[in-house]
Amino acid sequence: MRIAVFLFIIGINNFLWSQEADTLKVTAQDSAVLYSIELKEVVVSREETALEAERRKLLILKRRVYKTYPYAKATAEKLKQLNETMAKLKTKKEKKKYFKIVEKYLQEEFEPRLKKLSRKDGQILVKLIYRQTGESTFDLIKDYKSGWKAFWSNNTAKLFNIDLKEEYRPFDELEDFHIESILVTAFRQGHLVKQDPAIPIDLKELAATWRAKIEKAREERKAKELGKQ
Repeated sequence: MRIAVFLFIIGINNFLWSQEADTLKVTAQDSAVLYSIELKEVVVSREETALEAERRKLLILKRRVYKTYPYAKATAEKLKQLNETMAKLKTKKEKKKYFKIVEKYLQEEFEPRLKKLSRKDGQILVKLIYRQTGESTFDLIKDYKSGWKAFWSNNTAKLFNIDLKEEYRPFDELEDFHIESILVTAFRQGHLVKQDPAIPIDLKELAATWRAKIEKAREERKAKELGKQ
């Protein structure tokens, strides 16, 4: 439970104080472990070992988001371009010809790079593709007209061995909340080019949701400790 509360606080403060320094720093003071952010320091845990391990996880997640977000952004852009152009073409022959051009471009441009990603990188990419398009990677592949069979070939999916149906749920999943926090920070710092999510995310509501989760976790922990007395 301590780790859960710790994770919630880490995420909330990353999110709300999104002008954080690019390099995260952990220090110890008065036997408490401090998570250092640009504007303030918040005491989150007395278990320094656990904090260090979770800090590493967040930094690894940040690197993965930075690595895969551009692919998700490109997916949304190309999907929009493809759909708009296909709608303007009148004959099946014209549409088929254009589709083949897009398919060839996607295959040559992205597939070699995708195969270099790790399995976990691929899973983060699946979540980000959902964020940017509003559709799961599985559905994009299934819809042949979307052109994304070339983007995510069967060989690539097998290589990753990941869940292509996974969605992006920052209100429910802690990892997704961290991803949103990382993106908000990266956009404001100019490290990534902002592209709005396909399904709007109310950031104030998101912060309030996770504040409530923190409070609930604290109350449960307190009740559990009182029960042991």
